[in-house]
Amino acid sequence: MEAASPETVGSGRPEPVLLTEPVDGVPPVVETPAALDAAAEALAAGTGPVAVDTERASGYRYSQRAYLVQLRREGSGTVLVDPIALKGALDPLVPALADTEWVLHAASQDLPCLAELDLHPSRLFDTELAGRLAGFDRVSLGALVERMLGYRLEKGHSAADWSRRPLPEDWLVYAALDVELLVALRDEMHAELERQDKLDWAFEEFEAVRNAEPAPPRAEPWRRTSGIHKVRSPRQLAAVRALWQARDEFARERDIAPGRVLPDSSIVLAAQANPKSEGDLVAMPVFGGRQQRRRASMWLQALRAARGLTNEELPAASTPNEGPPPTNRWSDRDPAAAARLTAARAALNEIAEEHSLPVENLLLPDLVRRTCWTPPEDCDVPAVTELLRAKGAREWQITLTAEALSKALHATPPEDS
Repeated sequence: MEAASPETVGSGRPEPVLLTEPVDGVPPVVETPAALDAAAEALAAGTGPVAVDTERASGYRYSQRAYLVQLRREGSGTVLVDPIALKGALDPLVPALADTEWVLHAASQDLPCLAELDLHPSRLFDTELAGRLAGFDRVSLGALVERMLGYRLEKGHSAADWSRRPLPEDWLVYAALDVELLVALRDEMHAELERQDKLDWAFEEFEAVRNAEPAPPRAEPWRRTSGIHKVRSPRQLAAVRALWQARDEFARERDIAPGRVLPDSSIVLAAQANPKSEGDLVAMPVFGGRQQRRRASMWLQALRAARGLTNEELPAASTPNEGPPPTNRWSDRDPAAAARLTAARAALNEIAEEHSLPVENLLLPDLVRRTCWTPPEDCDVPAVTELLRAKGAREWQITLTAEALSKALHATPPEDS
């Protein structure tokens, strides 16, 4: 689909064209092996890049699996695939999409669930990341489609429960529209990045996203319970941990989002109150509901287990910090490191502004902090280049930042500090 020719409104700004229906209509959902074979054959016969998107049910389900996969390719049209009905067996799509550039928006969100289906791109174009590198303030799919193509997408159902079956027709319209313009947007973003001499940077970034390893599991994920800062004692922290683990096991077994089993706020409240009987527990907010009454024995068992721990078995008040301390403490703890960080931030902000880039895309803030806190023994440009490369910085980032960062690492505190 080509860019729209919107009418001009009174303000002089073009009015984007509202897109409410896919140009070819909504195709039937692919739910059988025979239909999948036909869809794969059609996709293989298409030309050019393939637009790819997925719909998950993160707020409803424990898993991050894809409940719908959307694809669109020139000459093939749009394909909507139900991986649940097909029991995750999407094998015919693998050869159909081989050696084809995939176009996704915010690819890092979709690639893990596509990998679960054994779908891996050999080449990638990420329109959201392209927008960031182009220096655009708003990089949502809707914002980029409106800016680059002159269309407006209706606000849809991204936060809906996509595990629901059958999927409502208006949800399928939304899903189809998500890939309707992706390839056209890719072409416009490609041209924009080329105009800004950033196309090579973008392809380095796309490859980094495509080859990124899954994040390792957190050592103590229960410590991310919202509101845990209100819990002071190790014994109460043990109660939070026990309730969190009981909830997580229950949610995982039933594939329910943990927050729908028990809110974080209720975990913190129960850890603080430490109820010892079912009556005490169900008298508390949330726990008095019908579902929570049925689970009361599970929560009480978790709380009893936490009370029964020895002092040696209690969790530490805080996790050991493997990285630098919070930056607001650097001036007191290490004035030289604080001076290095101040100089590095100033230099990187200047480079980012010069190239119309978000500074966090120029160099990861965590990498900058760690480098300034524990610089290499020799802070010359070759040493900094080697360090950045070892930590995963891309070549374009190193080219832009190594010299400035090397200079910043030689900064010293003011005389009176």
